[in-house]
Amino acid sequence: MRRLEHFPNLVTMFFVRAAEKGDAPFLWSRQDGEWRAISWREAARTVARLATGLRGIGLERGDRVMLVSENRPEWCLSDLAIMAAGCVTVPTYTTNTERDHAHIIENSGAKAVIVSTAKLARALMPAILRSIRPQMLIGIEPMRLGQAAIDVHDWQALIDGNDATAEQLALQADFGRSDLACIIYTSGTGGAPRGVMQHHGAILHNVRGCAHAIAEDLGWGDEVFLSFLPLSHAYEHTGGQFVPIGMGAQIYYAEGLEKLAANMEEVRPTIMFVVPRLFEVLRTRITKAIEKQGGMPARLLALALDIGGRRAAGTLRLVDRPSALLVDTLFKPKIARKFGGRMKAMISGGAPLTPEVGLFFQSLGVTFLQGYGQTEAAPVISCNRPRAGIRMDSVGPPLDETEVRIAEDGEILVRGELVMHGYWRNEAETARVLKDGWLHTGDIGEIDGKGRLRITDRKKDLIINDKGDNIAPQKVEGMLTLQPEIAQAMIAGDRKPHMVAVIVPDAEWTAEWAKANGRAKDATLAQDADYRHALQAAVDRTNKDLSVIERIRRWIPADEPFTIENEQMTPSLKIRRHMLRRVYGERLDALYRG
Repeated sequence: MRRLEHFPNLVTMFFVRAAEKGDAPFLWSRQDGEWRAISWREAARTVARLATGLRGIGLERGDRVMLVSENRPEWCLSDLAIMAAGCVTVPTYTTNTERDHAHIIENSGAKAVIVSTAKLARALMPAILRSIRPQMLIGIEPMRLGQAAIDVHDWQALIDGNDATAEQLALQADFGRSDLACIIYTSGTGGAPRGVMQHHGAILHNVRGCAHAIAEDLGWGDEVFLSFLPLSHAYEHTGGQFVPIGMGAQIYYAEGLEKLAANMEEVRPTIMFVVPRLFEVLRTRITKAIEKQGGMPARLLALALDIGGRRAAGTLRLVDRPSALLVDTLFKPKIARKFGGRMKAMISGGAPLTPEVGLFFQSLGVTFLQGYGQTEAAPVISCNRPRAGIRMDSVGPPLDETEVRIAEDGEILVRGELVMHGYWRNEAETARVLKDGWLHTGDIGEIDGKGRLRITDRKKDLIINDKGDNIAPQKVEGMLTLQPEIAQAMIAGDRKPHMVAVIVPDAEWTAEWAKANGRAKDATLAQDADYRHALQAAVDRTNKDLSVIERIRRWIPADEPFTIENEQMTPSLKIRRHMLRRVYGERLDALYRG
């Protein structure tokens, strides 16, 4: 079994791997219709020269550099070069509002901004002009910004302007594991983003723990990662970038959600880090596609789910073996090809996974491992492992050298090198969540007899009704979205006698219903009694599987889907409850009066 060395910092880890891999392909992106690679040797040379160029324009050790770019090879190269120059990366979502950009610029005190395109640069400029902080902007692509009130540098020119070598920069990487590597701002499900200070050792702890688990349970070979989630998110930053670097793997950058399925078939990845929302969407698409085919495919899907359910429950019978063999032979290979044909595991994190969704993919032969973490823990804390026995209602055992315990009130506490050093320039919040070396996660959970962690809900998101009962909203919302009629949902009912909900109907189901019932698919449909009755049937089916206190008594249709663009979802596809309460609060309250 391969293991990772105890590296002193992330930059050294990268240069060591680059020296070992040489001309082997490292970073892949699609250009002019073809996948093209940057080798490890070329990447190391670019990082060394860019780091030297950053120093040449006045950046000094400890300076913060904001990085605003979509996923692409230059993101990874810039991140590594910032750290190799002794600076601190501040990854930032391309979808941030001007307000969020301005907050991060001002709070981090960023001295420079690296931005990928002129379009993004123009969107950033109002936030930059509101602050006196940034002194320079570096464009990955050539850009003309007119009379920009900031020094503008060309990314490629900084690289071409010197002949620094990887060997020279590797020798200069003298920072230690406790030194600050990056400040990652939380996506703000409940308010203004906070800057989490991740040190080199925190991310290295995660890399080592994840690589060890992969090697021990799945085998460590010539791995291929497909990077899809935003690299400005801690989960992808560690899992989709630094874990593959530590493992000497190749990284392909997906072209976006609409092309993700095609990319998986082309790239044939071995490992992917994903979020539950993606798999809720894929589950719906796969189910509908197979049901439309009808006949044998539909029967095989039903049989696969039945066998998978029995296997998970430990009730598989001798008479089920022929059916299981049929599914394994005729059905699962076709599904595997949809994911590229050599996928070892898809690792889900960032938000709780509805167990039924995980069981669905497990039944189809996709190894689906649910993990758990927080930006404040670099971010992976635990993950399901085949050797420990996969349970879909569990997030598995903690990573190596990670302590987890449950406080008296049920809160999950974490200790180890993975824990952040605090929030940037926010001592009050730091003191609130870091106590005696323990990270107070704000999540509620329990540990089973085999050391596997189970998450019940967010402590701060728990709904407490007027009788003092606790309701976990994410569980109920997840069950609602299992219904084919419902795409998204948010429940409410704090200090109220029962639960109410905002429901986003599934667009494809709505179109089919409207066509079948001779209705126009427009704004008036939300008030159509028959349409609402059909949606109520979906709520009723969900309520049958909920306890009395969890059941949805009344609901309202959403004005529009929850999206990143309308600020009702975070870039990691979690709903922003405070934004939804702001939009729908009065109408939800009216449900109790009506």
